Amino acid sequence: MRALTDFQLTPGSGDHGAVLAFSGPMTVSSLGLTDRALRDLDDSVTKIDVSAVTVMDTVGAWTVWRLSRDTGADIIGCKPEPQKLIDAIRKADSNAHSIRAPRLPLFQRVPEHVGDVMIGLGHGFLQVIGFLGQVILSIGTLARHPSRFRMKALVHQMELVGVNSLAIIGLMSFLVGIVIAQQGAVQLRQFGAEIYTVNLVGRLTLRELGVLMTAIMVAGRSGSAFAAQLGTMKLTEEVDAMRTIGVSPMEALVVPRILATMIMMPLLGFYSAFLGIVGGAFLSTATLGIPFFTFLARIQEVVPLHDVWVGLTKAPVFGLIVALAGCYQGMQVKNNAEEVGARTTAAVVMAIFTVIVLDAFFAIFFTEIGWG
Repeated sequence: MRALTDFQLTPGSGDHGAVLAFSGPMTVSSLGLTDRALRDLDDSVTKIDVSAVTVMDTVGAWTVWRLSRDTGADIIGCKPEPQKLIDAIRKADSNAHSIRAPRLPLFQRVPEHVGDVMIGLGHGFLQVIGFLGQVILSIGTLARHPSRFRMKALVHQMELVGVNSLAIIGLMSFLVGIVIAQQGAVQLRQFGAEIYTVNLVGRLTLRELGVLMTAIMVAGRSGSAFAAQLGTMKLTEEVDAMRTIGVSPMEALVVPRILATMIMMPLLGFYSAFLGIVGGAFLSTATLGIPFFTFLARIQEVVPLHDVWVGLTKAPVFGLIVALAGCYQGMQVKNNAEEVGARTTAAVVMAIFTVIVLDAFFAIFFTEIGWG
């Protein structure tokens, strides 16, 4: 039968408290029942005698040191080898408070966090530019070798980005046109100028909201899908397998998605603007007394042609941004499935933010060249 640790508590001389004397082995296999009894001791122990201990491991040394720490007792009769263990445990505990660095004051933490975010944005911007460079090189390679271009993949992506999104974009644009016409009519009625609702709906949908709302919808629908699809392929090592067999992932996966989005965005933007005008005409017929076809004919008179070209010019740029954000974030997935969700969210946020910022720059630019 394996020997167990024994201890004896004897009163000290005078008022100097009790002496706790251990005997036998103090190892992990012998301290089980003894440790439970030791936890019931009070704080009257002033000395811990380990001179009769035959063998001591780290668990025994930790037990002796814990009792000394909790009761304030001195350890006596310790042999050199057990003393080294106790000293090592005492030193480790004295450094425990320095394992985690102290938290910086608020006025230092906030600038530091802002700086880290800005540095991260700078690095991310450079990586996106590098990714765009790889896309351009891949397109140049496909231009030199047209037989490598995957036309079926392009048509398939055009169907997913364009044809399958006609319903949701059409409904959204129709309702937005109704809202613009209704709110514009309410404000213009104060000046007796309800007829200018036609101008408001026509110019706003063809020039701004048609292509902008379409870009936001495509970012939420197709941009997120690009990121999730490519991220999953990266996670399952399908992208690495393509490289192994000599297929360029940029040519096979990224370029068809980007080209499909750039091709379909002008068509979807024009489609969205048209249904927005139809929605405005529908409301005008119902509430303003303007006949439906009269509203449409009036659009041709009051909306300058360059407004149409403004929308069509912005559309492929927005398509490039949306597809580039989705493909870039998807190709950055590395570690686990959770990162797929994080990158998908980042793709949508990145695309929408960039599209809105670019739309503001486009507005200033076209105003400066006289297309305001």
